[in-house]
Amino acid sequence: MAALCAGGCGQPPSAAPADAPPVPAEREKVAVSGPAALEEVRRFVELGPREAGTPGAERAANYLLIRLREIGVEAEIQEFRDASPRGETTFRNVLGRIPGKSGQIILFGSHYDTKGGIEHFPGANDSGSSTGLLLELAKGFLAAAPHKMEIRFAFFDGEECQVHYGPADGFHGSRHLAGTMAADGRLTDIAAMILLDMVGDRNLTVTIPRNSTPWLAALAFETARAEGVRAYFQLFPGNIGDDHVAFYERGVPAINLIDFHFGSAPGRNDYWHTAEDTLDKVSAESLEIVGRVAARMAEAVAGRAPPGK
Repeated sequence: MAALCAGGCGQPPSAAPADAPPVPAEREKVAVSGPAALEEVRRFVELGPREAGTPGAERAANYLLIRLREIGVEAEIQEFRDASPRGETTFRNVLGRIPGKSGQIILFGSHYDTKGGIEHFPGANDSGSSTGLLLELAKGFLAAAPHKMEIRFAFFDGEECQVHYGPADGFHGSRHLAGTMAADGRLTDIAAMILLDMVGDRNLTVTIPRNSTPWLAALAFETARAEGVRAYFQLFPGNIGDDHVAFYERGVPAINLIDFHFGSAPGRNDYWHTAEDTLDKVSAESLEIVGRVAARMAEAVAGRAPPGK
């Protein structure tokens, strides 16, 4: 999953605009159910290991495609080949889309692959929790349509590195999508990229890394305060390499909502990439907290609620 960066993963984004979106005073119109999100997580994790380039990952991609279409969201698989330590490998992003009235886009992201080489590793929190929550958000946004902005969902393949993170190892799916959107001229249409990762921890502490766009980080804290869950959100002391970086480096407003304190005690991360990453450590309450904040942030960015209302 996330690679820690001592210096800077990418260039600093521009300063917060003077007209940064206010947090809507009323709750967002997108409903988010923690129990429903947890059920999505459970069903997804039961598919088994999802290491990129394996039949398990292909099975997971096909499942997500079918699930999105069952929900009623337009969906496709973006299949591509990329260099990796094991040679050229096939990766599959799963992309969903809810049309909007304007040409702008809010992009939600999650990786769905699991780390290889770990015996009995179900990846319930990393990456099951964010994947299940993204499916629940897709249901909520579809029910609340039409939207001012187009809502897109990207389930990234190949986030986990095989050996060490580098230009040809890890973050394959997000780099590919950012590249194709840049080539299509759509990258500049992204008003915000909101990445979810490891968001189901029962002992939730969302650690927003410093390599997130400042006004989006401020919006996350303001939104959490408005939702009455500010105590669950804090600023991480450094940068975190994750799937938002491919967009952040290209100047897209991007934020990573990640709990990098997934462990046996506060501040520890000793369940990460171990067989202890099991479904019993994923909480419906945590999923709902992050889902409510993410949805309400999107509402603020899209400007659906008039200022001061």
